[in-house]
Amino acid sequence: MTEDNATGERGLKYGRVLLKLSGEALAGAHKTGIDPETVAAVCEEIGSVLDMGVEMALVIGGGNIFRGLSGSAKGMERSSADYMGMLATVLNALAVQDMLEKLGYPTRVLSAINMKEVCEPFIRRRALHHLEKGRVVICAGGTGNPYFTTDTTAALRGMELKCDAIIKATKVDGIYDKDPATNADAVKFDHISYEDTLRRRLGVMDATAFALVRDNHVPIIVCRMFGGDIKRAILGEPVGTIVREE
Repeated sequence: MTEDNATGERGLKYGRVLLKLSGEALAGAHKTGIDPETVAAVCEEIGSVLDMGVEMALVIGGGNIFRGLSGSAKGMERSSADYMGMLATVLNALAVQDMLEKLGYPTRVLSAINMKEVCEPFIRRRALHHLEKGRVVICAGGTGNPYFTTDTTAALRGMELKCDAIIKATKVDGIYDKDPATNADAVKFDHISYEDTLRRRLGVMDATAFALVRDNHVPIIVCRMFGGDIKRAILGEPVGTIVREE
């Protein structure tokens, strides 16, 4: 039985996905730091997706602890600030790993920055093996290089791990032509092209990340973190906004 047939029999449109979360998603109402109750809620949402038989990799930002760009803007040397941000993603990855495993889901944290006492090094073949064994692969440490965002990390890991789609889970239910929090007339897109997203400067992902997914024809789905939207997206239901070729 081919992988495509297996995916079809499970009723999944996407059998392997890369889920991108912001660091702020783990902070809850506190805005900064790691809130255990929020982490638990996030992991329960992830678990409901894993229960469908989806193979999942995660990339989590570090903005709830330290954001490299903001540190650079305040006078820090950019490379140093970015490395601090990459280390923050490792803290978030370990928090999510701990909670997922308490819920019964096997995980592996793979870091682009070598720290063997707490996580494995990111090796593509090793990561693929973990996915095939049903483990959640949590990609930490960014790309291991300064000047790259976690959006770019998500795009890169999505390509390397042969993911069918990249899902960016946020507080809003998709991509709008303007901020829906401050504009009552904001219009939501059900689908939009890579080029149109960049041209409109909608800020979904940075240009480097978009170049990677566009060149490799991988769709990006933007949807809510909570409420079951991720499950519906993986099943192919019309939810959130899908960014793809025209």
